[in-house]
Amino acid sequence: MLKSKLKTLVLSASVTVFAAALILMPDESLEASIRGLDMWWEIVFPSLLPFFIVSEMLIGFGVVRFIGVLLEPLMRPLFRVPGSGGFVWAMGMASGFPAGAKLTARLRQEKQLTKIEAERLVSFTNSSNPLFIFGAVSVGFFQNAALGIVLASAHYIGNICVGLVMRFYGTKDEESIENLRSNEKKRFFISEAFSALHRTRLKDNRPIGKLLGDAVTSSIQTLLMIGGFIILFSVINKMLYHLHITTFIAQGFSSVFYLFKLTDQLSIPFISGLFEITLGSKLTSGVTDAPLLHQAIITSFILGFSGFSVQAQVASILAQTDIRFQPFFYARFLHGAASSIVTIIIWKPVYERFSDEQLSNAIPVFAQQNAYIWNEIILWLKAAGPLVTIVSLCVYILIYSRRTFNKIR
Repeated sequence: MLKSKLKTLVLSASVTVFAAALILMPDESLEASIRGLDMWWEIVFPSLLPFFIVSEMLIGFGVVRFIGVLLEPLMRPLFRVPGSGGFVWAMGMASGFPAGAKLTARLRQEKQLTKIEAERLVSFTNSSNPLFIFGAVSVGFFQNAALGIVLASAHYIGNICVGLVMRFYGTKDEESIENLRSNEKKRFFISEAFSALHRTRLKDNRPIGKLLGDAVTSSIQTLLMIGGFIILFSVINKMLYHLHITTFIAQGFSSVFYLFKLTDQLSIPFISGLFEITLGSKLTSGVTDAPLLHQAIITSFILGFSGFSVQAQVASILAQTDIRFQPFFYARFLHGAASSIVTIIIWKPVYERFSDEQLSNAIPVFAQQNAYIWNEIILWLKAAGPLVTIVSLCVYILIYSRRTFNKIR
């Protein structure tokens, strides 16, 4: 009872302080809101929407079930999840946060995963996409395309490490739907996979138009929720900085940084990155007095931890199912630590091999063409992104209005 009352007091006080900060610092909160909104409608929405819509349709048509049967011999021994987890893993890496959580939740709703399998799967299928790591972080913030090779390698290797560790999570005697079927058929053929695809499509007997409409509305609703979290945590991060809370917490981490022989000037970017990965990565790149290796270690941890903003998005998605959030949260610390360790291990054989400018922030001559390509991709998204967002929202409003009108009739 006392713990519950204390929790109520802390939550109420935190919200009150946040509301007071918004009233006292309206300019800073507006600036942070605009920054979050720009990032959402220029980059996040247009880059994630196609993946979300296509994923929903692939699930409805049974393609994910087809892939699941084929990948069962690989995913089951390595990660103790069904083969359909391979599809979630690939889509999560390609499209970025929080696609892995959304697809895992959908498969759980489709009864293709048990609760334990879903908690294992969601822990290692949420990651930054290559566009963000190479385009935004490496080229955009650090002006160093070669650094992207290290960050991406460490991030995805760390992801695999998390999956291998999380395979031991849960009871060993739990059996899934896929295990029961594998007891009947030990060998996997294309014909069996096709049969599973056909059965899934017949089970989901929605017409193509209805399936497409459901995919669009579900995807846009999820992206609207993601946009709200991005804006909210952008403002929270800004308020914490102006209230000197970030600086206060960073002072406590200075001794930890000293213990690991890291520059203590990276403590404030580190704390900011715990809340929002984009701002944390940008602030880390701005600490020019720190060695590039130290910057890469902190950035790798920030990318692996994902930030409370992404974690809140995942928690909101998982709340629609019986999947618990705690395993995902613990896995984020593991991912951040694993990525940082891998960064240290591969620094010499990877970065110092591909870069002529050791421990500097200059762009190598050979990487200038790659940097140009990533810059062009970012500029194209910023130019076309708002248009894609507006058109998609108009389509969503049209579909939602027609369905509401049909229900009223």
